[in-house]
Amino acid sequence: MVRTSSEFLKSLHPGNVYYRGKKIDNVVSHHVLGIGAKHAAKLFDYPDMVFTGNSGEKISKYFKVPENTEDLISRRELIYNTTNYCNGIFNISQAIGSDAIFAMKIVSQKIDKKYNTHYYKNVESLYERCIKNDLTLAVAQTDTKGDRSKRPEEQDDIDSYLHITKKDKEGIYVTGAKVHTTQSIYADELIVIPYRNMTKKDCDYAVAFSVSTNTPGLRFIVRPIDELEGNSSSILSKMDFEVETTTIFDNVFIPWDHVYMAGEGEFAGELANLFATFHRFTAVSYRAATANLYIGIASMMAEANGIENAGHVKNKMLDMIQYKEIMTMSSYTAAMFCEIDSGIAVPNPVYTNIGKLYSNENFYRLINGLIEISGGIIVTMPSVEDLENRQNQRYIYKYLASMAPGEYRFNLLRLAKELAGSNLAGYMLTLMAHAEGSVEASKIGLLRGYNVNEARDMIRKILMPGD
Repeated sequence: MVRTSSEFLKSLHPGNVYYRGKKIDNVVSHHVLGIGAKHAAKLFDYPDMVFTGNSGEKISKYFKVPENTEDLISRRELIYNTTNYCNGIFNISQAIGSDAIFAMKIVSQKIDKKYNTHYYKNVESLYERCIKNDLTLAVAQTDTKGDRSKRPEEQDDIDSYLHITKKDKEGIYVTGAKVHTTQSIYADELIVIPYRNMTKKDCDYAVAFSVSTNTPGLRFIVRPIDELEGNSSSILSKMDFEVETTTIFDNVFIPWDHVYMAGEGEFAGELANLFATFHRFTAVSYRAATANLYIGIASMMAEANGIENAGHVKNKMLDMIQYKEIMTMSSYTAAMFCEIDSGIAVPNPVYTNIGKLYSNENFYRLINGLIEISGGIIVTMPSVEDLENRQNQRYIYKYLASMAPGEYRFNLLRLAKELAGSNLAGYMLTLMAHAEGSVEASKIGLLRGYNVNEARDMIRKILMPGD
């Protein structure tokens, strides 16, 4: 079954949601959070969203399990095109959850084989719920971590990492918090997975499960949407944004059939890393589309300013184009050289992490290029409120006119300011440095996946030609 956007919005009933200190009973009707809800709902309006399952049922393409290169390329196109459809703002609502499910399908089978557990059956049950009910999903992975120099079990506050507090015949109980939980308040279910590798001493922290977002004991504290509320002249943020929450688990009960790991610490790192590989493939796919925001507005600003043929402008445009196409090449190459594990095509971790690392370290070039092309006026220009004064409006449009009419250039500058000189710009800079894994996480993933044997063999051949 696939849902419409209207059906999705009517179904949203998250539990304990707080925004700027106040409990929010209806996220759809809220004057700020409702925009994020409508952004999520756009996924259900995307015209090429469905494939036909083996039994003839209509299923979201996000839940198509990749089996080969072609499937991964199709997934890449889906992520790229839905991001374009949402005005360059990634729509995570089924992407991140399916990334986690694919990783759990693989790892749960390995746990079952070693411990005679039934986690794979539970993962399959979650997957069936997703395709039957067209669910939206959020993933909670990052713990608050406390003292970063200490392992989970060494922390002064044991709740610094989410952990199991009790097990009984019905299920498990968990306490702790997860941060950066994107679009959680618009999700039907929340998938929780480990953040890092664990030892036997950390076994209570090696936990994976799914839970309905209105479950007792859950609390969602939403970040302030400063890109909207801190910029009355915003354009994009009045249409599309995503929210993150600090997600609190206060002795939350999880039934056993929703548990996918509960103490099998030696598999925690593998699940965390495999999810990261799928999700970084998602990252380089959507970031190519997000680059269109900056390429498009920079090109139009250059034209409006009459400098589109200037050498320094062409160089800035080339920086932006290079960024986008490296994301494109990385995603396609990762799909072409995928690895098959348990019948599932896993994006090549080397090419995935190369693209992700390039994005981590070079996204700022898009903002820098837009600033250089637009000029300092993007942070000194009048506001939309100034247009309400008819005399001011006449002066603003008169003196902002250039190769383009004043009103047109004013609106170009508004969007350029939003993307390069506002709260949204700061958010995007931080997001692109840390989302789907920081610079160091991308480096670790790249080095872990890289095979140096070919290079070492060459040196051996030079140094020991007779061997």
